[in-house]
Amino acid sequence: MKFNWKKCLVGILCIIGFVLFLIKINQFEKVTLVSTTGQSYEKAVVTEITKDNLAEDGNRYGTQEVRVYIKTGIFAGEEYDAVNPSGSLFGTDCYVGSKVIVIVSATDDNSIVTVYSQERTGAIYLFAAFFALVVCLIGGKKGVKAIASLVFTFVCIYYLMFPLIYKGASPIGITIVIAFLSTLVTLGLLGGMTAKTASAIIGTTAGVVIAAVAALLFGKAAGITGYNVSDIETLNYVAQNSQIRIGQLLFSGIIIASLGATMDVGMSIASTIQEIHDRNPELGTKELFLSGIRVGRDMMGTMTNTLIFAYVGGSLSTLVINYAYDLSYRQLMNSYIIGTEIMQGLSGSLGVVLTVPVTAVIASVLVARSSKKEANSGLV
Repeated sequence: MKFNWKKCLVGILCIIGFVLFLIKINQFEKVTLVSTTGQSYEKAVVTEITKDNLAEDGNRYGTQEVRVYIKTGIFAGEEYDAVNPSGSLFGTDCYVGSKVIVIVSATDDNSIVTVYSQERTGAIYLFAAFFALVVCLIGGKKGVKAIASLVFTFVCIYYLMFPLIYKGASPIGITIVIAFLSTLVTLGLLGGMTAKTASAIIGTTAGVVIAAVAALLFGKAAGITGYNVSDIETLNYVAQNSQIRIGQLLFSGIIIASLGATMDVGMSIASTIQEIHDRNPELGTKELFLSGIRVGRDMMGTMTNTLIFAYVGGSLSTLVINYAYDLSYRQLMNSYIIGTEIMQGLSGSLGVVLTVPVTAVIASVLVARSSKKEANSGLV
């Protein structure tokens, strides 16, 4: 294939422009919500256990006292005595040689060191690299493109969506934009700019919009808003010191959660219709649409479960607690927690299901038209 310098140049200019835009919108100061003056989180290694808290029954009680060698920050190269709390969320079981993260609270007179957690960054990076390697080895060039699209999505969420939401942009609106950009880049890289890809992009975008609208309507009917979440007190405090519209965050999360499954369905239906057309170019728009619907019906059985399982898995601890307390049916079904979970699962799944006919209609029309254009151009 002949290398297209024009497309390459346009792509490079787009990337440069996008990066400059991200740098521009991230140039702002956040309001300080928690004072961290004199406090830092540093890497350290446990060199000695000065006082252990291991009991005869094998459990740990109270605090463990250790000596650590700090590897980063202004105290790098120095050893300090540290306290290791025995908690479920903070501290860790320390042994000589354990790599930990410590909180160094420095004052003019002395420094207090506390073990925060086990150092996990190495394991996280290693697992992420292993994941990327497996995807690239199995997927080849498309695997590399899949990793690139995943990185792009992460960059959009962290450096585009979060800053704009912090500055007061509508979380629902900006999330739909991010979903569209992510779908455009992901499917564009994997499928190229074809009628199939265009159909999948439009169908996916329509699906996430449907999920958002369904959630808003359900929330209106059931009296559920973004202010009925468990961490509302923290969100209210954040909203008082920023321009974040916390009431829309719940519905914005539904869009993000449904994006992956919706994208999968959209591309699968569009690819199926394209493949059927390539095998039998004589089929018309109606036949292609019906074929896409038939395939989509088979997918619905599994895809409708996808988001339900995802939300149940994310809320499993809460659901088990409710089960253990043996709450009454009316109390359980009319609680905000259960209502919110039902809204998220059903609205997201509704978006996935309705992506099938939307994509089937668009793909059947675009694929048939592109075929006619190719045939006409060949006759000229």
